[in-house]
Amino acid sequence: MHEIAYRACFKPQLPRFFCELLTRPADTVYDPFSGRGTTVIEAALCGRNIIANDINPLGRILTKARLFVPEFDALEERLRSIPFNAGAKADIDLSMFYHPDTEAEIVSLRNYLRGKNEAGAEDELDSWIRMAATNRLTGHSSGFFSVYTLPPNQAVSQESQRKINIKRQIIPEYRNTIEIILRKTRSLLSDMPPALGKRLRTVGKKALFLCEDARFTSAIKDDAVHLTVTSPPFLDIVQYDGDNWLRCWFNSIDAAETGNKITMSKKIEGWHSVMGVVFDELYRITSRGGHVAFEAGEVRGGSIRLDEHVVPLGLNAGFQAEGIMINEQEFTKTANIWGVSNNAKGTNTNRIVILRKP
Repeated sequence: MHEIAYRACFKPQLPRFFCELLTRPADTVYDPFSGRGTTVIEAALCGRNIIANDINPLGRILTKARLFVPEFDALEERLRSIPFNAGAKADIDLSMFYHPDTEAEIVSLRNYLRGKNEAGAEDELDSWIRMAATNRLTGHSSGFFSVYTLPPNQAVSQESQRKINIKRQIIPEYRNTIEIILRKTRSLLSDMPPALGKRLRTVGKKALFLCEDARFTSAIKDDAVHLTVTSPPFLDIVQYDGDNWLRCWFNSIDAAETGNKITMSKKIEGWHSVMGVVFDELYRITSRGGHVAFEAGEVRGGSIRLDEHVVPLGLNAGFQAEGIMINEQEFTKTANIWGVSNNAKGTNTNRIVILRKP
């Protein structure tokens, strides 16, 4: 259920560890920088109530749908009922990514979902289709809509994709979008017993999904959160707007406007000024005795360890520092693509500051 690619996401074992250690069933778990929703999905699987926030609307799109597991036959019926315009063309050049027939199907899906959303008629099945299609837009295997490109958590520019096509001597082949969405759905639900699906739905009905600046979340009541598990942007290491430009297009989101709202400070001083206010807000919404597990790795080749900057920010907000947990990561194929194959460079550890509200 977690296999929805997004830049800089952590493993689900991390929030599960803290959920089991620091909360009880029916406690509320929060993530102010929720991204693909790892924390809240895992907390929901543990039977906790959840609040998710991300200033990028893609976060809600990728997260909320997975709390409402569809009946597979109903999903297939809905997909096959969507009107496809064989001649549909995108309003931007996508010829370097897609076969013309695939592009027509993607544009038809986009138009259908936009129409349902604007009419206020988008239901759970539509939201699942939106989530799955968004995840399948580009990738490096036949399980994606596109020709071979970078892994799905980063869409390259049109010009970069042209260069990839020339270098690899490839042209986009037809990909059946309906079959790919159904295949991805089977994969997401492959280890989902009915009882867990029911638990997700129960939690989802009570969940709060926000798309706000993490410094100003007035929709969350004072002392409402028992545990926050999160990982903020690490300075300007990840360009969330550029990486997600194609996903934003598909969902009619202004990528540039969203990028301007995301904290991507070049210097630690700018990051401090934003995160200091975030911690003030976290203190307001955290219950007495509640915790914050704030994951912040090392950046700039290990010269800056953000956890060492997080501790004083938490103390200034009123929290007590319980400790710093350091977890060395085992690297994935994606990490190897970026040249991060050992603990000598890159973001090599989960460095988690654990704070408590007295």
